[in-house]
Amino acid sequence: MAALICGSLAFDTIMTFEGRFAEQILPDQLHILNVSFLVPSLRRDFGGCAGNIAYSLKLLGGEPLPMAMLGSDGAEYLQRLETLGISRRHVGQVQDTYTAQAMIMTDRDNNQITAFHPGAMMQAHANRIERDAGVKVGIISPDGRDAMLQHAAQFVAAGIPFVFDPGQGLPMFNGEELTRFVEQATWVTVNDYEGKMLCDRTGMTLEELSRKVQGLVVTLGAEGCEVWVGGARTHVPAVAPAQVVDPTGCGDAWRGALLFGLEKGWPLVRCAELGNRVGALKIAQRGPQNYTLDFQPQ
Repeated sequence: MAALICGSLAFDTIMTFEGRFAEQILPDQLHILNVSFLVPSLRRDFGGCAGNIAYSLKLLGGEPLPMAMLGSDGAEYLQRLETLGISRRHVGQVQDTYTAQAMIMTDRDNNQITAFHPGAMMQAHANRIERDAGVKVGIISPDGRDAMLQHAAQFVAAGIPFVFDPGQGLPMFNGEELTRFVEQATWVTVNDYEGKMLCDRTGMTLEELSRKVQGLVVTLGAEGCEVWVGGARTHVPAVAPAQVVDPTGCGDAWRGALLFGLEKGWPLVRCAELGNRVGALKIAQRGPQNYTLDFQPQ
């Protein structure tokens, strides 16, 4: 069975700043901020949460079905999906705007500053999840606001268990809306910063949130992740990477592994262990879709 991946397809322009952002920004001058960063290296990659998650899941041997919207410049991405053997049947295209674009700048401490143009992503709600979608599991990752709201309701109507992964889209929603997402979802995954925001906006602790779903995972970067099930927390240690090159797309690589494990019916801790392993491989390579596996999941 396949996994339906709702989210963005985007082109990533990735730049590397060899210094530290913190050394270039004066905290007491933020009200007149005017800074420039010299970025000796620049590259353009295929990205977007749906594309990155699909890439990870496909590497692991899963069957990803990205559901996303491309713009008038999307032909290259459609060819990319075909080359990877990833189905394009849920990928739409509109001609009156560009494909989503992310401009990402990373400093020597792997801090990132991102500018994101949503483009065609804002019309992703035109894609619908049907009751006969033929998928075992789904995920809602950052996408257009209307698409995230509607796709959650459509997953419920279709009886498809899904992961709520709000990511950078979390600030678009108020506490009531986020509570509703959690109540609709089967699992929730956030990073530590998003977890704090989710708790703040819903008025619930991680323990309380975890009691509303089958499982909640908070990723912690180099510290691994926390798996919450029924109010109980388990820390899953990180896997040390061979080298730290580029964090772009690590969270999406992790989520592809999560979907692979959920499709297999694995316990959430086992899914997280696989996610940490795949994330370690991704961070050692540049770009969100350029890494390969050195193992086969068992």
